[in-house]
Amino acid sequence: MKINFKLFLFLLASISVFSQTETTSSSFTLKQAIEQAQKNNYSVVNANRDLEIAKQKKWETTTMGLPQLNGSVNYQNTFEFQKQGAAGNAFNPMADPNDITLLAFGTKHTAIGNLTLSQLIFDGSYLVGLQSAKTYLKISENAQVKTNQEIKEIVINSYGNVLLADESILIINKNKVVLEKILSDTKEIYKNGLIEEENIEQLQITLNSVNNALENVTKQRVIALNMVKLLLGINLDDPILLSDNLKTLTQENIDLQVLASEFNVNNNIDYQIGKNVEESKRLIVKLEKSKALPSLGAQLNFGYNAFSNEFTFFNADQKWSNYSNLGVGLTVPIFSSGARSSRVQQAKIDLEKSRTQLTETEQKLKLQHQKAKSDYEYSINQYNNAQANLKLAERIENKQQVKFKEGLSSSFDFAEAQKQLYTAQQEVLQAMLEIVNKKATLEKLLN
Repeated sequence: MKINFKLFLFLLASISVFSQTETTSSSFTLKQAIEQAQKNNYSVVNANRDLEIAKQKKWETTTMGLPQLNGSVNYQNTFEFQKQGAAGNAFNPMADPNDITLLAFGTKHTAIGNLTLSQLIFDGSYLVGLQSAKTYLKISENAQVKTNQEIKEIVINSYGNVLLADESILIINKNKVVLEKILSDTKEIYKNGLIEEENIEQLQITLNSVNNALENVTKQRVIALNMVKLLLGINLDDPILLSDNLKTLTQENIDLQVLASEFNVNNNIDYQIGKNVEESKRLIVKLEKSKALPSLGAQLNFGYNAFSNEFTFFNADQKWSNYSNLGVGLTVPIFSSGARSSRVQQAKIDLEKSRTQLTETEQKLKLQHQKAKSDYEYSINQYNNAQANLKLAERIENKQQVKFKEGLSSSFDFAEAQKQLYTAQQEVLQAMLEIVNKKATLEKLLN
């Protein structure tokens, strides 16, 4: 009983540790979220699998030039022999030569066991195939890198959307508390007959709008958080926490030095993919040309066969006859009526197309980099401008609030000042998110 109690305590402690681990692992900074997504995102997982397939494909291509050993076992049971015709005197000189004698050859049971060792000695297509397998592997590696980069950018955007919703909820709730207090005070003033009912109605309209906005952003946060879970490869029903905040991320992503970074198109993954596509087209040209070269191969056969009118192949006294042979085969393409030349020309045209596409990709990337720099720089300026506008909007709203309480301003003027404040608040939050997102776009191009 004492041993069972110790076992119970051990299990209880294990469950406690496991629960703590689960709780800790469900909280993510932005960096941790990116790392999680680059391991467990569904697209990333499949991109890793595609890379493994490419590695296996490369080895499969390599083995085509290595020795191949194949074995076979054949058994034949002849129910009715095929007969051959012969002249009547073929085996009997005294017989009528005009007669036809029917002859059956073979035995009822036949068994053959065979081993064949084959080796490719030379084939131009095989040599090109080896180079193509390496290029195919590089393309798969590029696809994996591109997937990771895209997932990183999407995670940053989605993570920021959740933080934007969190900040919006905090601000709207704060605005709601202030507005409810003003509405309550206004109702008391109205009871004393000092203001018109229209003032209360105007405040109620504003409060209804605030409540509606709060409900909407709360629902949007749920959707945004579920998007983060999906990107991280986490079940949508599992709870997670995002531990970063929008203000901190904004400050961390204001980096003017990145604007001075030199753009090297060769480092961009899209350009690298284009280069590998060009290389694959070049190898296709080489492949079509190699088909005009001879191919040489050899094979060694070794086997046993046995014949019997009864099924006696497993008997110890069954007689087996062995055979073996060595063969060398040379195939020389001589004339194809211009088909080979046509295929080579098609491949060359396709290669030129890929080169044109690569040039287009290079120019597009340079343009995208210019735009990304401009957008990022603008997002920083817009953030500074939005902060300045927010301070002004807060001052205007405070003044209108005082005037409204003192009866020096109408409810309409006060409502307009509130709307202007709420808009300025959202513009600051949106500008913060833009800084994070635009920098992510710029960095993806640079890397």
